[in-house]
Amino acid sequence: MSHPVPSPDDPPYLTGLNPPQREAVLTTEGPVLVLAGAGTGKTAALTARLAHLVATRRAYPSEILCVTFTNKAAREMRERVGRMIGPAVEGMPWLGTFHAIGAKMLRRHAELLGLQSNFTILDTDDQLRLMKQLIQAAGIDEKRWTARAFAAFVDRWKNRGLNPSDVDAGESEEFAAGRGKELYAAYQARLVALNACDFGDLLLHVLTLLRQNRDVLEQYQERFRYIMVDEYQDTNSAQYLWLRLLAQARKNICCVGDDDQSIYSWRGAEVANILRFERDFPGATIIRLEQNYRSTPHILAAASGVIAQNGGRLGKDLWTERDAGEKIRVIGVWDGPEEARRVGEEIEAAERRGTSLDDIAILVRAQHQTREFEDRFIQIGIPYRIVGGFRFYERAEIRDALAYLRLVHQPADDLAFERIVNVPKRGLGDKAVEKIHRLARAEASPLSHAAARIIDTDELTGQARKALGRFVGDLARWRDMAQTMNHAELARLILDESGYTAVLQAERTTEASGRLENLQELTRAMEEYETLGAFLEHVSLVMDNEAAQGEARITIMTIHAAKGLEFDTVFLAGWEDGVFPSQRALDEGGLASLEEERRLAYVAITRARRLCFIFHAANRRIYGQWTSSIPSRFVGELPAEHVEEETTMTGGASLWRANWSERDDPFANVARGSGRGPGWQRAASSGGFSREPTRLVEARQSAVSIGNKGRSDISLGQRIFHQKFGYGSVAQIEGNKLEIDFETSGRKRVLDSFVSLA
Repeated sequence: MSHPVPSPDDPPYLTGLNPPQREAVLTTEGPVLVLAGAGTGKTAALTARLAHLVATRRAYPSEILCVTFTNKAAREMRERVGRMIGPAVEGMPWLGTFHAIGAKMLRRHAELLGLQSNFTILDTDDQLRLMKQLIQAAGIDEKRWTARAFAAFVDRWKNRGLNPSDVDAGESEEFAAGRGKELYAAYQARLVALNACDFGDLLLHVLTLLRQNRDVLEQYQERFRYIMVDEYQDTNSAQYLWLRLLAQARKNICCVGDDDQSIYSWRGAEVANILRFERDFPGATIIRLEQNYRSTPHILAAASGVIAQNGGRLGKDLWTERDAGEKIRVIGVWDGPEEARRVGEEIEAAERRGTSLDDIAILVRAQHQTREFEDRFIQIGIPYRIVGGFRFYERAEIRDALAYLRLVHQPADDLAFERIVNVPKRGLGDKAVEKIHRLARAEASPLSHAAARIIDTDELTGQARKALGRFVGDLARWRDMAQTMNHAELARLILDESGYTAVLQAERTTEASGRLENLQELTRAMEEYETLGAFLEHVSLVMDNEAAQGEARITIMTIHAAKGLEFDTVFLAGWEDGVFPSQRALDEGGLASLEEERRLAYVAITRARRLCFIFHAANRRIYGQWTSSIPSRFVGELPAEHVEEETTMTGGASLWRANWSERDDPFANVARGSGRGPGWQRAASSGGFSREPTRLVEARQSAVSIGNKGRSDISLGQRIFHQKFGYGSVAQIEGNKLEIDFETSGRKRVLDSFVSLA
């Protein structure tokens, strides 16, 4: 297709656009999919298109539906269009997020769904409180089947556009022994009775409204002459379904997105939505934005080499007019602490060359990886910020764990006592705590002493007295154990015996898994200090060291949080199989999860404008044990001509390429390899750093010849060992996939090649 040719009479909003961007603006009729690669100026094209529709009077501002994913994106688009076309932008009531537009539609037609137009939108706390009431009323064990876990199920169902009647028996079985559907129906009924919605309803109810009320659907199909959607690759099923309904009449829908940057499946996003656009809208125009304005050719070629390994892509070839720049540097180090030291050295060198700390970022796969960088930067005086989350020691679960440790170390720490006296919930309400406070004030004693005395009185109810007695007894026992027990082991024991770990495991959510990982990183960090007191003093110094306001700082964040951002220099840490791609993706998600992890790698690399460093370590401390690692498979997929390797270890990308060719991978048709194969053993042995138990090495060796077949030596009820999750018993067998009840990690789904007989 020929591209529109610039003309001297072009309106200002077309100035500076390249030919494909102009085509995206000027192709107004019929379905259009704009595949916008990283850094290719898709926001400029999208806003210019919106301005063009209004400026050429193809539609009134009120006749354009323009959907974004964040309020920030909607606000930015409104401001940019306003600069192009002036006050007309104020007449665009249908420019906003999916949820904001859904709420507007729903308030206009609330009565058709049994609601009133002034319905309340519940926040997360109110939603969980209501769910907890329903679980209790149904007589379900709320410790095993928590409100948070139920909320995760409901959110998933609503993202897929499922009302209670649409949930099948198999999915209902996943919660509360088959009562998930029943509880979902009760929850929805209760919301209607309260004249309330949760955020999922703002999508689900609109979909139900359009499906069940033909006149309403036709009204909106007539109203919206043009539909525009940003970040289309991030839509979930409910969003996709109501967009498709609205677009069926006129078919003037323009979706902008990048299938290579679809990284939010855990939030319900379906990459399949963008992949099937041409099937949904036959004859659609496909426009590829491929000129990158951000990164150097080496960076783009490296990212393209990685993402090319994914199947089912629509495909793009990014290019740039920038100078070649420096190759991506892949650096192998011995362990995590050395990784933090080397990154610190490179940052100091960049600062000496004149690079501002504000232009440097460290991107990690999981939040717990930030801890070693934070500790190192505190030591050498590099200011930093955590974006998209709290600093490591400020996270709620870390502060809770530290409060337990502080109270064991110092019984007079009243602030620590107040924080965890009822965390996790042990039946001690505000009144009980107030009585402890009164006694402490009367006797001028610490709260922990007052608590020990009040359990011998009748001031508390029997249940509260019993719960407080157990807590006081646990504290005394833990203090005795602290005299002889390793403080890191003691911390793990306290988290288990207090019930804190069990509560997070019962949630069965991605957020809870991340919090568990943070706690494991905390106890691992404690091993670096001789005593509990020395560790707590270190934490106090770290917490007190806040960079001055306005001072340039390093940005530390997860790759997910970095999407849409760019930096001059980017450090990508922890590129080892099992860390990135994550072990959870390798064990549980199959090929789809592995490909999403690869898209995440593509996003990570393309955040860099000029310099990109990738680090991998030969050893990681995981669950308190040193584990040998091999470089991430994504390191091996980097094109050699665009990479400069530096490693003190035997291995790196060249070793990966030699030993991990996917053509020879015995797990290629399971999940492109599940993180381990014959190359792993060679990598570990050649580097001379394998510290794993013999049984794990043997398990991997046997995995080479097993492939997809189930192992004949594993039976139901068999006790097994898994490197990450520890000991457990087999609950279910399906080919080479096992469901195992682990003693400390709950039920997990893993491949049989990752376990050995205990």
